[in-house]
Amino acid sequence: MDSNHLKQLVSKIKDHSAVIGVIGLGYVGLPLLLRFAEVGFPVLGLDIDQGKVDQLLAGRSYFKHIPSSGVAKALQAEKLQVSTDFSRSSEADALIICVPTPLSKYREPDLSYVEKTMDNLLPYLREGQVVSLESTTYPGTTDEIIRPKIEQGGLRVGENIFLVYSPEREDPGNQKFSTQTIPKVCGGHSKVCLEVGLALYGQVISQVVPVSSTKAAEMTKLLENIYRAVNIGLVNELKIVADRMGIDIWEVINAAATKPFGYTPFYPGPGLGGHCIPIDPFYLTWKAREYGIHTKFIELAGEINTAMPDWVITKVADALNQRAKPLQGAKVLLLGIAYKKNVDDMRESPALELMKLLQKKGAEISYSDPYVAKIPKMRKYSFDLESVELSTEKLCESDCVLIVTDHDEFDYEHIAAKAPLVIDTRGVYRKNLANVIKA
Repeated sequence: MDSNHLKQLVSKIKDHSAVIGVIGLGYVGLPLLLRFAEVGFPVLGLDIDQGKVDQLLAGRSYFKHIPSSGVAKALQAEKLQVSTDFSRSSEADALIICVPTPLSKYREPDLSYVEKTMDNLLPYLREGQVVSLESTTYPGTTDEIIRPKIEQGGLRVGENIFLVYSPEREDPGNQKFSTQTIPKVCGGHSKVCLEVGLALYGQVISQVVPVSSTKAAEMTKLLENIYRAVNIGLVNELKIVADRMGIDIWEVINAAATKPFGYTPFYPGPGLGGHCIPIDPFYLTWKAREYGIHTKFIELAGEINTAMPDWVITKVADALNQRAKPLQGAKVLLLGIAYKKNVDDMRESPALELMKLLQKKGAEISYSDPYVAKIPKMRKYSFDLESVELSTEKLCESDCVLIVTDHDEFDYEHIAAKAPLVIDTRGVYRKNLANVIKA
């Protein structure tokens, strides 16, 4: 190991003169970039989307939950630069990769964004840099894919360039935790790599949690979200059982949550959404096959959660049928199509599958969401729809109002008073109302 590279890089990080490069300025990369700028680091944001770059250079955030004031402040302090030119990555002392890792249509890991990003960076990597991958992936990715790419040009990881894996834990819209206050797990390719990683993230995160390897850090991220996916699958299954028995699952969950030990409440819904819980478990399922292991719990939870939109549609059809109205031709208004409340993130939202199923059955669909003015183009879905005003007239003329995402902005009392039929997939209504069906 060349101790000079280590000492110089750690010294630059600790005196905040190191240039921090963040690649991928989405829900994970942008808040991290702004956090480094906030504490005084010069930061360089790189993204292939010129539109994002232009908005940031104009001092504007493109996410509702991230205020533009942070962008403007970083620009005013002359700490923030953003570009689509990856050749500028050589200017950075730290390169933090925050790009998507979706699943293919066969539920296999799609690392194309990570690999393409590395290919774009390779010509400009240099001695004395640290590369950190934050994208969720299977155990072994950092050492098996990233390290060989870095070393193909003659650099030596752990000697003159450093490599860590530190999984993102962003929770958009969470008012209790921020980038700074969410503890950060970090694993290095070697002890010296870990030392650099801890120094890097220790400047901006209140608590950095070291683990023994990049594999352990990758597995930690998967465990967190598999834990959630399995438990959500459990309560989704129990929701169906409780519904058949005439029991309110929300009442049961709230009662169970009063136990001060041994129980953590999870809540059912219309399906899984977001960039983590519907996707991450299958990264481990795929990798486990290499070791001859069949991950039964993960796959069962996936089956249950994936089936929830179909169950919701059945509830919608049955409720309409009881009112002598077929689903075909019915006007169905969906409330909230983001994957979670109070954010504008559409990734893997169960609303999309619900809309596809409703259209397939001949329903006339519309939606209202204060966070999503127009449905963006996506790989799996294509809807040419814009959010409608949630007026009394719109509520009254709808045959069914389907609450998919329970944004705080919605006036639920008014909705129940004016809509002829409400299907509640989020446990919004605690009282039994004649026109409200829980699903």
